[in-house]
Amino acid sequence: MKSLILAGVAAALMFTGCSSKKYFEPEETFSASKVTSSYGSKIVSVSREGATLENRSYISKKEGLRSIDLGEGYRFLSENDRYLLASNIEGTLKMIDKSSQTVTHQITFDAPVVTAAVKEGMIAYILNNNAFGIYDIHAKQKRMEEKSDETYAIDARAATPIFIDQLVVFPMLDGKLVIVNSRNASSAKVVYLSSADAFNNVIYLGRTGDTLVAATPKTLFSLGEAGEQEYTANISEVAVADSMIYLFTKEGEVIQLDKALKEQKRTKFKFAHYSVATVIGGKVYALDQKGSLIVLDKTLTKSRIYDLGEVKRPALISGTKLYKDGDVIELSKLGYE
Repeated sequence: MKSLILAGVAAALMFTGCSSKKYFEPEETFSASKVTSSYGSKIVSVSREGATLENRSYISKKEGLRSIDLGEGYRFLSENDRYLLASNIEGTLKMIDKSSQTVTHQITFDAPVVTAAVKEGMIAYILNNNAFGIYDIHAKQKRMEEKSDETYAIDARAATPIFIDQLVVFPMLDGKLVIVNSRNASSAKVVYLSSADAFNNVIYLGRTGDTLVAATPKTLFSLGEAGEQEYTANISEVAVADSMIYLFTKEGEVIQLDKALKEQKRTKFKFAHYSVATVIGGKVYALDQKGSLIVLDKTLTKSRIYDLGEVKRPALISGTKLYKDGDVIELSKLGYE
């Protein structure tokens, strides 16, 4: 079981394809060398909330490069203001105090932890056998644990559980959301996003105002004032900014939608295969796997393309910084005109 799941994760991170695969080839590119520097290590694995480095430290999407040692064999999962979570292949989850850099809790599960989040004495977790639960830190025991349908191959970009007041939203590996009241875990709401057999896990989970936004590799979903809405596409990445949702597809499209998933704007970069993407500071950024960084305005009408070199390892965007193959690029200094 472990090897099958991990094989799926590894496959999702590889940037290879058949000999007939076509690549994005922009007519004109610009250099980003003046805003590029080295950060002294390289990314070995990514989670939705950050990346683990060769030197056992990590990059947080919230706080950037951090020097805390995760320990041999551990990968960064997520963090809050005080603690970070890291896990290993043996099923051990560590909670580390970021201030003292000491392990405050160490929990052993029956399977490796794929993703987890911590808030106010609770850890919400999902294991690679698709079990999910809430661990009470103070009581040192599980408050609840249930198991959903097993899946044998997942996309590496597994989304992280989120806390909304008393609710915990679990982004499951089999294409659904499970919403649990942390004070009364006996009842749960299940929302089905997709029913594909493989690579169907929830890869994005977030909020814009009072609207919940989630995605699998095939379906974008929103739940808010307009009720439940769905949008079907071959999804590479999702970003939310200024009450708008930006969808980056495997066909090279960048699509702007409102919270009800009604399309507002669309553009396409033929044969682009996006590695990472974000929207920040009024600009849209999308990195093609062959190294073209596309910078657009929010209306998707103006663009400029920078040549960063082929993406050889997983990349990560934290704030306005893009971490790629040992380099860090300051995105805020790159324009679209």
